[in-house]
Amino acid sequence: VQLQASGGGLVQAGGSLRLSCVASGRIIRIDDMGWYRQAPGKGRELVADMNSGGSTNYADSVKGRFTISRDVAKNTVYLQMRSLKPEDTAVYQCNANALAWEEDSMVALRKDGQGTLVTVSS
Repeated sequence: VQLQASGGGLVQAGGSLRLSCVASGRIIRIDDMGWYRQAPGKGRELVADMNSGGSTNYADSVKGRFTISRDVAKNTVYLQMRSLKPEDTAVYQCNANALAWEEDSMVALRKDGQGTLVTVSS
């Protein structure tokens, strides 16, 4: 299973960005998908995630500004980010818990995609 994220970039404070992450491979089912971020000099933190039932979880710092969504048929997760702040500057990384085929075995995997940089200027 591979995760490919896109949509990062440079934006002014108050602006918006939409991140996308597509999962590919011999996927049987994806349970949770979500986004983490790591700002310079800080630890990795959960931004938002969504389980297969549609329940969501957000970091307090992004509630009301960010929205996570999924297209289950396309194995894709999105993060719509609005009212961006300089403190949102970070490398954003998507994550998925999936059931997939590896060779002839069904395995449960937890995968991270490559990061995409979001820079918010003041």
